[in-house]
Order: sequence, then structure tokens, then C-alpha cells
Amino acid sequence: MADFDVIVIGSGPGGYVTAIRAAQLGLKTAIVERTELGGICLNWGCIPTKALLKSGEIYETLDHLKDYGLSVEKRGFDFTAVIQRSRKVAAQLNAGVAFLMKKHKVEVIEGFARLEKGAESPKVIVALAAGGSRTVTAKSVILATGARARIVPALGMEPDGERIWTYREALVPKSAPKTMVVIGSGAIGMEFASFYRALGSEVTVVEMLPRILAVEDEEVSKAAHKAFEKRGIKFRVPASVKKVAKTAKGVSVEIEAGGKAEALEADVCIVAIGIVGNVEDMGLEALGVKIDRTHIVTDDHGGTGVPGLYAIGDVAGPPWLAHKASHEGVHCVEHIAGLKPTNIHSPIPGCTYTNPQVASVGLTEAQAKEQGREPKVGRFPFRVNGKAIAASDTEGFIKVVFDGKTGALIGAHLIGHEVTEMVQGFTLAMTLEATEAELQGTVFPHPTMSEAMHEASLDAYGLVLHI
Repeated sequence: MADFDVIVIGSGPGGYVTAIRAAQLGLKTAIVERTELGGICLNWGCIPTKALLKSGEIYETLDHLKDYGLSVEKRGFDFTAVIQRSRKVAAQLNAGVAFLMKKHKVEVIEGFARLEKGAESPKVIVALAAGGSRTVTAKSVILATGARARIVPALGMEPDGERIWTYREALVPKSAPKTMVVIGSGAIGMEFASFYRALGSEVTVVEMLPRILAVEDEEVSKAAHKAFEKRGIKFRVPASVKKVAKTAKGVSVEIEAGGKAEALEADVCIVAIGIVGNVEDMGLEALGVKIDRTHIVTDDHGGTGVPGLYAIGDVAGPPWLAHKASHEGVHCVEHIAGLKPTNIHSPIPGCTYTNPQVASVGLTEAQAKEQGREPKVGRFPFRVNGKAIAASDTEGFIKVVFDGKTGALIGAHLIGHEVTEMVQGFTLAMTLEATEAELQGTVFPHPTMSEAMHEASLDAYGLVLHI
């Protein structure tokens, strides 16, 4: 007889949410975690970075107090206090996850898990953090082991904790660097570039692709590039990194752009070139688990093809987002329980918490055309939105993409102040398979920046009111 109904390996937003839902369904559940409850997201990713970005946003706002008729006598910051606040926020949420595990009677096993062939599902052998080992069995095992920063030691892109950083080192430095090179212009790279620039660091971002935030709609990407340059961030795009080397004073990043070689000198370098799944040393290959470029291949319910073994979240592939992991975990365990869960492929919004923020869901205009659709596109700028003008937050716009034949909303792309709080409206609309008629017929409160969502939907069909 199995020790548990479900064992979840990994306690990030995918793992711990999965464990909670399993317990709610009456399944005897255990969760295995090798380091900290909450995983990378709560401890070293999503949450602490947002705490830092908030500090940076407020500090940057002090430059514009006169726009609001306000003034301060002295402007400054305590970098150690900024970092400590970020760590305190992470610690609070870590404790919150521990409370939730206790509340739902989920047994927490601290240690590193390996899998071996078992009866109903693979056996889980845990090298306990306290010493020794423990073998546990379950009817179903769910892998939620997440991912880590991709590094390239051959090019010198390996963190040393002092001059060459990944996101982890960038969260807890002893002091704010005066100069910085960020390799990679995805969400992680641009968020750290935004934070450190807000506190006065000279930041240069190197990106090998033709544009920054390459997963975003091209119009949003170009607008973001201009906005970041306006704030003093420098770019080398496209450019390839040839070598990263430590120097007597900091670090040298050798790049090639436009056929010309250049060496960028800085105090530190942040490597943000993607992530790789945590699939090593768990016995997956011996079990016959299929792995594609460090990510576990799964079916529409998270199944790996190995009886009783599932995988969710970052380790199961892109998009590498906490909310995607949670959604997959709930779907997976509800499927295990015999329910009929919501579509595992529901629309997944993406958010970048820079200044300005970027958010999107669904297809870009280019992707819609590539699929042979006839997109109808609408746009609305915040510069003519009443709430945005009143708040002096007029930067950016909203762009929507409808299917020209059916009227279905198939994509939304936003850049501007707090747009990460607006994109969920479009995500809900897409989940409900809304068309332009529903969005155009929805009453948006006035004055709000969300009115731009309505106006953009109207604009796609030539009905915009305020331009």
C-alpha cells in the first residue's frame, strides 16, 4: 500500500499550489523540497524582484514630484535597507507557504528526491536534509522541480558572486554597482536593468536578437526600447557576446555588433540568457522519461508517459511563469482525482515589471498573420486617457488583435503604468471566447486607465471615441 496518494517534488508556485489542491480533494499528500518552501519564485525570483522594483519606482518618481506640485528637500536611498526589505518580503511569503502546508495537512519532507521504478508510480528516495534517507511511495508523483539560470562557462558567463551575477546574486549585492552590463533583454534582464538604473547605475543591455523583449509584439518591443533609452539605459542590439572576463576593476564583456568588436567595461555583469529545467540526478532517464532540451515532455494532463508520473511548471517547458505552473498543477491533480479540469492550455498572460510595465496575452499581430488569419487590430494611447493624464502616467498604449473572420479576441499587448494589473481583463475575455461585440458592449468605469482597453477594442472596428 502506498504511503501517500500524491507526492509533489518541488514547492514553488507550481508545487505548493498543487499540494494544496490535492489536499482539498481529500488526497493524502506530501511535498519534497530541497531548499526553501516557495521555491525560486517566492524566495529568489518573482516576489523579491518586485519588492526591489517598487523601491526603484518610488525613488524614480521623486525626480518628477514637481509634476504634482510637490517637492522634497533631500533625495537619497539606503541600498542595504532596500535589499533587506526585499528579503523580508520573501521571508514573509516563505512562512506563509509553511503555514498553508500545515493548514492543509500536507507533510513536508526536506531533502533531495530521486526516483526509482515502483509499483503504481516511481518510488521517491529522499536524501534528507537532516541526514540519512527516506523512501516514500504514492499512487501519483508530480514533478515541479522548476528551472535555474542558464550559464555558459565556455564564454565566461558563470557567476562568481562578486562580478558576474545571475538573478540570485543580483538580489543580494553588498552595494549598488556604478556600472553594469546586462546580457539578455528578456523579462529577467530588463527588470534588473530597470531597478538598478532607477537607483542611478549606468546600465548597458546586450541582446543577440534583433530587438529587446523579443517575445512581445513588435510595436510594444520598439516602444519599450525607446522608453528605456529615455530613462538612460543603453543597448547593444543585435550583438553577440564573445567573452566575459573579470578584470582588476570589474568585468569586461567582449561583444560583436554590426561586424565590429567592442569591449564593454563595468563593475558587474548580469547573465540573463534564459533558464534550463532541473532534471538532473533524479533518475528520469532510467525511468524512460522523455527530455527535450532540459525540459520534460508532457501530455495534455501533465503526464510523462511513465505510469503515475507527471510534470508541471518550468521543468515542463515554456512559458516559464509562476501562474502557468500553478494552473498546470491544479489541472494535473484534478485529472488524477478523476475530475474534468479546465483546459491546461488556457490563455497564459505574460508580465514584465519594468518602468514602464509590459504585459500581453495571446497572439501577436505577426503571429496571427503567420497562422493565416486576417487580424483586425486596434490601438489606444494612454496620452489621451483622462485618468492617465490626471496621474501623469501617459506613457504607452494598448493594442488588441481580433480574428477578422470570427471577431474573437486572439491577442492583447500593453505597455504603460501598471498594465500588468489590466491584462487579466483580456485574459478572462479570451478564456470566455469573447468577441469584439462583448468587449465593445462592456461598461468600463470612468475615469480609469482600463478605459483604454475599451477604446482599443472599438478602434479595431473604426469606432474609437476619444481620438
